[in-house]
Amino acid sequence: MKINDSIKNKVDLNKVDLGADKVGAGKGAGANGIAGNKTEAAGTSKSTENVTLSPISVQLQSIASEVSAGGVFDAEKVNAIKSAIESGQFKVNSEKVADGLMDTVKDLLKK
Repeated sequence: MKINDSIKNKVDLNKVDLGADKVGAGKGAGANGIAGNKTEAAGTSKSTENVTLSPISVQLQSIASEVSAGGVFDAEKVNAIKSAIESGQFKVNSEKVADGLMDTVKDLLKK
């Protein structure tokens, strides 16, 4: 049995170009490196600002909403296993555990 980390599978942050060389560059960039566009109408003190999110931040927001909506684990299954352990009915298949450990070690050695 392998444990699947759905968040790691969605985005490999080491492969994403965050555009660090572009932060703070360009006309209208603020102190935080986010480009803003302030426009004031004559005779009024209203101003508007435009902020553009990077593609990685949009992707991270999407992943966060998926994780919060779907849940990371099945709470009912966890409670059933807890109950089985407490009552002494839970049986461990040692062969299956050993196979899973061997598969994990093989995967780690390949990397």
